[in-house]
Amino acid sequence: MDLILDPSSWALLALIGLIAGFIDAVAGGGGLLSIPALLTMGVPPHMALATNKLAACFGSSMAAYTYYKQRLFSPSLWYHTFIATFIGAVIGTFIVSIIDNRWLEKWLPLIIIAIAIYTLFQPNAMGCKNCDIPVKPKSRFKQWLQGLPLGFYDGFAGPGIGAFWTVTSTGMHKLPLLYSLGLARAMTFTSNLTSLIIFFVMGQVNISIGLAMGVCMMIGAYIGAHSAIKFGLPFIRPIFVTMILLIAAQLAWSAWV
Repeated sequence: MDLILDPSSWALLALIGLIAGFIDAVAGGGGLLSIPALLTMGVPPHMALATNKLAACFGSSMAAYTYYKQRLFSPSLWYHTFIATFIGAVIGTFIVSIIDNRWLEKWLPLIIIAIAIYTLFQPNAMGCKNCDIPVKPKSRFKQWLQGLPLGFYDGFAGPGIGAFWTVTSTGMHKLPLLYSLGLARAMTFTSNLTSLIIFFVMGQVNISIGLAMGVCMMIGAYIGAHSAIKFGLPFIRPIFVTMILLIAAQLAWSAWV
């Protein structure tokens, strides 16, 4: 499907892509901006999801690379998480087209709100002084226990995936916040790329829009990741909590109202 956009629409998509990339790199949830923007421009729902995956690949790859360059993520320590996330994303992307996901639409807002409440009232939810810098691979079982369902979820739905990765990485692996963010960005890139390939084969991706937004998301992710690294928890926490509450509110409105 070819869409003809005027210059003002391209400018709006570029601005939204920049902001979404920034938010994704810091807290996750950029899709809350980018997907509605695509729908507003007249992109059909399935194509909007697929096109957003293309754009998100740019942002998540830039954020992951930034954390990696700052030695906040070591791929060799997370080999099994990569595999589990990939397999989960493949299953989730294929199954989303055949399963009735109304139950997920109803319960997902409650799950995300619970994460927000937990983050607000649990001081260690986003890292703690006693969390250790990873120097050797974490439990293989825990890597699969985390990667498989989160990869599946990102392939199947996706809203709030960055929040899920950040909180579970801190809880399961006892990672400091920036290391949790580094792992989250690398794994969301893995699931984004996996889903994108499948959507591309199915012919659902608008390449021109996806590339344009993707470049802007990449710039936003670069700024966001460096800001998170420089300013730390006091900068990240309010953005993180705000975004997951907004995601929950948007999902609750769609599902219940």
